[in-house]
Amino acid sequence: MWKPKRVTKLWRLDDDAELRRAAMDWLAARTSDGQETIDRQTLSDFEFRGQRIPLVDPQRGIRKPAHLESALSIVTTYRPDGAARPYEDGLRPDGCITYKWRGTDPFHPENRALRRAMELHQPLIWFMGVGPGLFIPVFPVYLMEENEKDHEFVVTVAETGELSVPIVTDSPYERKYRLQLVKQRVHQPVFAATVMRAYETRCAVCSLRHRELLDAAHIIDDADPGGVASVRNGLALCKIHHAAFDRQILGIRPDYAVEIRFDLLHEIDGPMLRHGLQEHHGQPLMMVPRIKRERPDPEFLDQKYQSFLAATA
Repeated sequence: MWKPKRVTKLWRLDDDAELRRAAMDWLAARTSDGQETIDRQTLSDFEFRGQRIPLVDPQRGIRKPAHLESALSIVTTYRPDGAARPYEDGLRPDGCITYKWRGTDPFHPENRALRRAMELHQPLIWFMGVGPGLFIPVFPVYLMEENEKDHEFVVTVAETGELSVPIVTDSPYERKYRLQLVKQRVHQPVFAATVMRAYETRCAVCSLRHRELLDAAHIIDDADPGGVASVRNGLALCKIHHAAFDRQILGIRPDYAVEIRFDLLHEIDGPMLRHGLQEHHGQPLMMVPRIKRERPDPEFLDQKYQSFLAATA
């Protein structure tokens, strides 16, 4: 079993900052700036100055290497849809996110490590679970305040690569911007990674497997009040079928059968139309998640299908 080397050198804040910057550069190179997943085993391979320093703790959600005065990373545990998390982290109306304490003791070493990161205005890495042992990293994030009553810290997300504490104001423009940033930096990558994992990186309609040609599509648009960021509101679709789905050219019934808009069924326009769309009419989806609770919600599909029928009437 791997054990950390004994550290005899006293670390300075400059050393701490250099390690954090190196860890984020290392993650950026391996995850396309936080757009791709990384597994727990790979996260244990990070090295700094010739020493291996795992970026997540195997048993805890808050990682503070022995070298550092404060926490380096936090984890939100993956749970399937409908399953309770050990700690519930949430989005606030002002665009900040809450991260729960470890337990309820304010003096627990892990809570003290987070508090110290807040006091020193140090950037952290947030690992969002999207599958067993699989994460989307969000970095840098900062702890802005502590809410002792609710046993939580308030987290704000910074621009990619911007290692400075964001200025948080209460203006409506700033709140709107923070909400957009959290959606772009956190919710969209987590949703996309969860959907791709569930569909084994294959298009639900045609089974194409090339990731660069696939999108994680919402069944009910995420701008809609009912458009939840859940795998059951998602489909892995190639770019052709995603565009056709969004533009009411292709519909998917609640029984997972595909329908193509009537006027296109009789149109003659080469092999792409014939093989890419017409031949899928009346056929079942070629790919659905193996795990039943991750399959498309029939109610979401029916709502979208009714829009398809109305558009083609």
